Amino acid sequence: MKKTILALFILSIAACNMNYEKTPSGLTYKIFKGKDTVKAKPGQFAKFNMEYILVDRDSPFSSTYGKIPAYSPIDTGKRVKYSFMEILPLMSAGDSAEVSISIDTLKNMGVIPDYNQMFVKGQIVKCKIQLLKLFKNENDMIADYQKSIDQEKDAEDKSLENYMAKKNLKGVKTKNGAYVVIENAGDPSLKADSGKVATVMYRGYLQDNGKVFDTNMDTTKGHTAPIQIPVGSRGSIQGFSECLPYFGKGGKGKFLIPSMLGYGGTPQGADIPAYSNLIFDIEVLDVTDMPASPRDSRHSDSTNH
Repeated sequence: MKKTILALFILSIAACNMNYEKTPSGLTYKIFKGKDTVKAKPGQFAKFNMEYILVDRDSPFSSTYGKIPAYSPIDTGKRVKYSFMEILPLMSAGDSAEVSISIDTLKNMGVIPDYNQMFVKGQIVKCKIQLLKLFKNENDMIADYQKSIDQEKDAEDKSLENYMAKKNLKGVKTKNGAYVVIENAGDPSLKADSGKVATVMYRGYLQDNGKVFDTNMDTTKGHTAPIQIPVGSRGSIQGFSECLPYFGKGGKGKFLIPSMLGYGGTPQGADIPAYSNLIFDIEVLDVTDMPASPRDSRHSDSTNH
């Protein structure tokens, strides 16, 4: 009986595998046809959802579903070899597909420099694709992309407003859409304005589940020293830079940062998924002048002489 069950299982797996095809580079894929029969052509532009998941994990490590879709030109050149983009010319708008990608093959091709904790030897990555729309020219694609961005911004703003209502928080909205909850504004004569250096304690966590991704307020992340942030510089995410000037020395409060003012669609390792709204508890310990650059010092010396 056990042998019979095993044989049936093996036959069912074989039957499933027969439905999968391979690209010239060896990529295994299966396309689920929609209603449209006109395939994508080189020179067109595609709008699609995509999701990556490691076969030994339950949740995707990267996904555009429910967020801003991906956009790309249809390409049949060598640069798309052994990637999901290799099968886009085989699809029509409305089609979906599943692709299996070997980490070992990516390593051998030099796409990834080496194995690591996320991509281990022998592992398979499953990629799910949904081709939403095709565009004949780049201008039409860009216009659609801007609509998608606006929709995502609106959704993130509503999500943050709901979060504040649930937590009974009152926030001030910055010019680009972050929110500042002011518990103590701090010294108004020592504001963390552009051109100043703010010495800050912080705790950053995800809005969705409250998971702390970094902090110096305790020892859980291995560092407790205050950080010095040149206000208005490119050293911090846009939302953080926009929120800091609402505080002076001694100020305390929260920053509520939509993903579009944070890391957007780029995940930050396993701790910050793509399109994550971020919350920061902050305390401004000090605000000082920006140190003079060597160039400024030379200019001052020359004018004095």
